[in-house]
Amino acid sequence: MTSVTKESIIGDILDADQGTAQFFFEIGMHCLGCPASRGESIAQACAVHGTDADALVEKINAYLASK
Repeated sequence: MTSVTKESIIGDILDADQGTAQFFFEIGMHCLGCPASRGESIAQACAVHGTDADALVEKINAYLASK
């Protein structure tokens, strides 16, 4: 996986690179093993956790680009 969007599914992101989990933990999403959370998009998770989806996408993409 080289980049993500707000519509990217969290489970797919984690499967491609487990190092991305840190960014979800930062927004308070500690339920990454839950089947429901793995099926959510970044936009859906950020809406539930009251965080900025664009900022999360930017952080994850910067991390992926640095590898």
